[in-house]
Amino acid sequence: MRIGIPAETRLGETRVAATPETVKKLVSAKHEVIVQSGAGVASSITDEAYAAVGARIVSAAEALGAELVLKVRAPNPEELPQMQRGAVLVGMLNPFDAENIATMASAGITAFALEAAPRITRAQSLDVLSSQANIAGYKAVLLAANTYGRFMPMLMTAAGTVKAARVLIMGVGVAGLQAIATAKRLGAVIEASDVRPPVKEQVESLGAKFIDVPYETDEEREIAQGTGGYARPMPAAWMARQAALVHERAKQADIVITTALIPGRKAPVLINEETVKAMKPGSVIVDMAVEQGGNCPLSELGKTVTKYGVHLIGLPNLATLVPADASALYARNVLDFLKLVIDKEAQLVIDRNDEIIAATLMCQGGEIVRKNG
Repeated sequence: MRIGIPAETRLGETRVAATPETVKKLVSAKHEVIVQSGAGVASSITDEAYAAVGARIVSAAEALGAELVLKVRAPNPEELPQMQRGAVLVGMLNPFDAENIATMASAGITAFALEAAPRITRAQSLDVLSSQANIAGYKAVLLAANTYGRFMPMLMTAAGTVKAARVLIMGVGVAGLQAIATAKRLGAVIEASDVRPPVKEQVESLGAKFIDVPYETDEEREIAQGTGGYARPMPAAWMARQAALVHERAKQADIVITTALIPGRKAPVLINEETVKAMKPGSVIVDMAVEQGGNCPLSELGKTVTKYGVHLIGLPNLATLVPADASALYARNVLDFLKLVIDKEAQLVIDRNDEIIAATLMCQGGEIVRKNG
């Protein structure tokens, strides 16, 4: 099978869908791999590195015209017409973008959105959301430390003692847990909050204090369990209690990192304007949900701004700031997914009875298979 790896064209996208490591394995499996010239440059991968493991370096049109196209992001309106009808596309295609999925269906593309993979044990090795969120959580802390005008760890010096920074992590999924671990390595004192009670043990195992918001009804407790590893929208009464508690903890924090997302919905507001006003001058908020509307309404997409003396970092897609490792992990996720749709004879086999295939398959044969949003 001919597998194409085009360069990503989305503004700010530095990742690539295959690395020399994964290309070598695809070539060993008797596939022809064609890579657009310059596709890996932003991830510090040269054309020569791809060629050395058996890939052929080609133009964008040729890479997009392959039978199987591997991408990080969905093709744009200029790229899609260059793909052949019946081609298979694998990438992070945003399954909640109904218009884009419909456009790919009308183009006759068979499209797999890897973000839609179920949170089950068998799918862990191809979980692109986790692999990229892990990197983003790490980078969020480094961005905060770089913006924060003081030390992170406690220091005892001849000139006196410097207190450790106080860090508040809102949302304890993969990104939040990595943020806790990274901030701990830098010597900060950490608190964390999440609607899901099972994460308390994970938070405390990493050396952070879990902020408990009590449940007053069985309904609140049931909703807090989440669905498929994700949080669900909590009742207004619980959100009000959480907001009051967060307001008090944020007033004492030096750095706040918010990671809370609900798939297919606008990000919940966790840090409101009144809380920002009450925070200490020079404190930092990293809003990792800024692309989905933000966990703080004062965040600005793609910018770092200062409001009421607080620095708000609204940079999207933080994994792109660590492109070499982000690409390496993403490419391995893609490779593991391909094992489900390519048989030992290097032929495409789409088993729609497989729960991973059923969850990720967006469109096939001109029809939308899975409707979201």
